[in-house]
Amino acid sequence: MAFCSEEINFVLIPLMAPGHTIPMVDLAKLLASRGVTITILLTSLHATRFKAVIDRAVSSGLLIRLRQLQFPAEEAGLPAGCESFDALPSYFLVTNFFAAINKLRDPAEKIIEEITPRPRCIICDRNIHWTAQTAEKFQIPRILFDGMSCFSQMSIHNLYILQDDNRIPETAPFLIPDMPDRIEVRRAQLPGAFNPGTLDMGDVREQIRASEAGAYGYIINSFEELEQKYVEEFRKVKGGKNVWCVGPLSLCNEDSVDKAQRGNPTTSIDQENFLKWLDSRQPGSVVYACLGSLARFTIAQFIELALGLEDSNRPFILVVKAGDKQLEVERWISENQFEERVQNRSLLIRGWAPQVLILSHPSIGAFLTHCGWNSTLEGITAGVPLITWPLFAEQFLNEKFVLNVIGTGVSVGSESIMFMLEEDRSKRKVGRENVRSAIERAMEQGKEGNRVREAARKVGEMAKKAVQVGGSSHLNLTLLIQQIIISAQNN
Repeated sequence: MAFCSEEINFVLIPLMAPGHTIPMVDLAKLLASRGVTITILLTSLHATRFKAVIDRAVSSGLLIRLRQLQFPAEEAGLPAGCESFDALPSYFLVTNFFAAINKLRDPAEKIIEEITPRPRCIICDRNIHWTAQTAEKFQIPRILFDGMSCFSQMSIHNLYILQDDNRIPETAPFLIPDMPDRIEVRRAQLPGAFNPGTLDMGDVREQIRASEAGAYGYIINSFEELEQKYVEEFRKVKGGKNVWCVGPLSLCNEDSVDKAQRGNPTTSIDQENFLKWLDSRQPGSVVYACLGSLARFTIAQFIELALGLEDSNRPFILVVKAGDKQLEVERWISENQFEERVQNRSLLIRGWAPQVLILSHPSIGAFLTHCGWNSTLEGITAGVPLITWPLFAEQFLNEKFVLNVIGTGVSVGSESIMFMLEEDRSKRKVGRENVRSAIERAMEQGKEGNRVREAARKVGEMAKKAVQVGGSSHLNLTLLIQQIIISAQNN
């Protein structure tokens, strides 16, 4: 039986966290733009967040269908309405969150049974391990989407080998073995699998790792020209399985409205006035500072960030998102008249920020980032230098990639991870002088600044070419669709 792409239905199941769902929705749009039917399963909260973007895509003719899953928050011991990682009030509820995710299998399979045309593959977040059994039940390929680069995938693969041999030093710096580049780290900078926090997540991690064995392939939000050596190494360690680099996925958002609403339809800023403010600044003059949606800074650390930006004497945008410390942060801002002091050259954004829209503006000269892979790749794509301040998970590895492999950033000097959703317990703060100095080094007209900016410009151009017709990511997406059509014909 012959298939056309419109008869091929891909089911997408993202993890309930902004940094995982956002690129999966981008992927849905990208696949649908090639004529594939997409069914994406979202919980109620994420359906609300992404409905406007999906509705616009559907109105433009894309075949995307949104189906909702009821997230069993209270049944798993979570607060009512707690449906996303960024809504968790405490890190100690992460195991409850995964327990709730595990309860989604039956309702998800009920939807898969009902939808037409019959699904021909599942693209799922690698952290949702029960999709392995679901794919086996429906006899369709399971493709894993992981929000990490191939560089970080290879780093973690080699770190597991070291850990199994008990060869990760407690405090001394060491080289990650078998990497094409020299990558030196300390245990304190590693993800929780190698540097555990106060909560034992070992069982969850092992379930996720075990479920990868039967995966049909991997979709990576990256592009081959950015990390070719690591893409090749990743394919080798996965036994020659399919690895499709199809990014940067954020580039599927060409419309300014899609850029502004990507990830959340609401923001605290007036878009028209916001863009006027950016338009009034010189090209390459503004520092954009955003440390992601899950960080839990102490008030003392936030103050050092804010004062470092102020001391830089450069215009800046600061995203103020402090979780349960938000009231303390706002009190400090008010009592110290911080916003009034810097109002002539700054914008403070509370809550969600339209990051892709901001980074695409020519006035942005540097991006101070927590080095989550989405943000890192969005900065790379924009062609701006990165000021790196990794916080948790694999973010120190992403920093190593930026600094040591592609050379597009400078570091504020953060030395150890904080644990996701936990307050930073580190005794050593990143001081305001570190922040000011890193900004100066990234934006100065001297040797280092010029080198970093030129490297950033070059990889930004490479990123845009990768997704164009004839580019590597455009071709990989074609190959992915063709592979699933062949698989469907054989079944």
